[in-house]
Amino acid sequence: MYQKSLNLGEGPILPLLLKMSWPSMLAMLAMAVYNLMDTLWLARLSPQTIAAFTITFPIQLIFAAIGGGTGVGAGSYAARMLGAGEIDKARKTAGQVIILSIFSGALLIAVTFSVPDLMLKVFGGTPETVVLARRYLLWVVIGAPFLLFLIMANNLFRAAGQPNLSMYAILIFTLLGAVLDPLLIFGWCGVPAFGIEGAAMAAVTGQTASGLVSLYFLLYKSFKFQLSLADLKPDFGIIRSIYQTGLPSVVMNLVFAVVIIVYNQILAPYGHLALATLGICFRINGLVMMILSGIGHGVMPLVGFNLGARLYERLINTVGVALYCSSFFAGTCSILIILFAVPILGFFTKDSELIAIAAPALKMIVSPLILAGPCLVWINLLIGLGKGLTSMVLLFIRDALFLIPLMYLFSSFMGIDGVWMAQPVSATAAFFVIMAWSYKELANIRKRKGKNENAPVSTGDTGASL
Repeated sequence: MYQKSLNLGEGPILPLLLKMSWPSMLAMLAMAVYNLMDTLWLARLSPQTIAAFTITFPIQLIFAAIGGGTGVGAGSYAARMLGAGEIDKARKTAGQVIILSIFSGALLIAVTFSVPDLMLKVFGGTPETVVLARRYLLWVVIGAPFLLFLIMANNLFRAAGQPNLSMYAILIFTLLGAVLDPLLIFGWCGVPAFGIEGAAMAAVTGQTASGLVSLYFLLYKSFKFQLSLADLKPDFGIIRSIYQTGLPSVVMNLVFAVVIIVYNQILAPYGHLALATLGICFRINGLVMMILSGIGHGVMPLVGFNLGARLYERLINTVGVALYCSSFFAGTCSILIILFAVPILGFFTKDSELIAIAAPALKMIVSPLILAGPCLVWINLLIGLGKGLTSMVLLFIRDALFLIPLMYLFSSFMGIDGVWMAQPVSATAAFFVIMAWSYKELANIRKRKGKNENAPVSTGDTGASL
């Protein structure tokens, strides 16, 4: 599993972007397939089970928010330090990730076990779904420290030019989960049948194993992060730098959790089939979004490294190549899913009433995918530049100012169709806002390249342009 570190500042851009992106894309694809299989197995129990599973989505998004935001901040800071030759600071960043994952994971477990029913009611649970959802929630939260570390460490591996290590760790998680899922849910091969708890047990087992493997990789396989005990001592200066970029990402992922809560609350009056529709459609859409995120994961460390190394032209070209790749892939997937929506849904359920509700919903939800690809590239551009606050504001505009109000507005006079219609309308509006801001940043980089190649480079988000 050894991988020589890639030199992020040399060589043709497209092959390097693919080398940085394909491990993440494969890992994210495996994760998305695992999530789909999870949904498929639980759908065989009942639509009510899928509805209860959907209610727990926000806790999974909270994991992703804390782990992903912290990891993005750590990866962006480490990439910039590596590009600037500050190896000690990059190494200490890895030590802070270990501390932060343990602390935040323990806090999540404590809070969840203290008020599980209150959490689920806030998430949009109803008396019909809370009992089943609680059975899943109290198991899945146990793996929080390992899952958080897995997510955070993956960003460090990519920052060090070793994306294969993140791929291996995630593949272990998904393979273990995929194998254990049907065994623990249905009681195959002599194993007791645990139902919805079985899905959570499979996830926790995979998360724990992958978290431990990630720790092994960080200590022994990622040669740019050979840690000593001194690196595990809290360094509040580095933690501040991590969250200077990462906290906005945490906040924005939490906003997405709020979006799911709003979906749950608006859809609850329409019954469990509407909630089941949300669960299935978001998993299918997530299959494509995971791969697009993989491309974005390849962009961010390349941008951060080239910024630190003052390779401005290379930075700009990297973004251009990523835009072409993500747009082509997203557009192709969107067309295919729209054309074959009913057969795709047939893999998950034979309930004709559920398919009748889910088919138009799926088509509307995936229709703006071609816009999502470039947006993810631009957001990762901003994060790589250390402008986490800017990325937060743009994503806040998309979700809080566009999507949530439109869901309430459209549903008030279009019913359940209005809930789904809000997605493409808000995505289109957000696309133009994010594009305009990103082009402004790229124009500033071009000016820097042309006028002052040797000017000092800011490594944080001060709110000012480059």
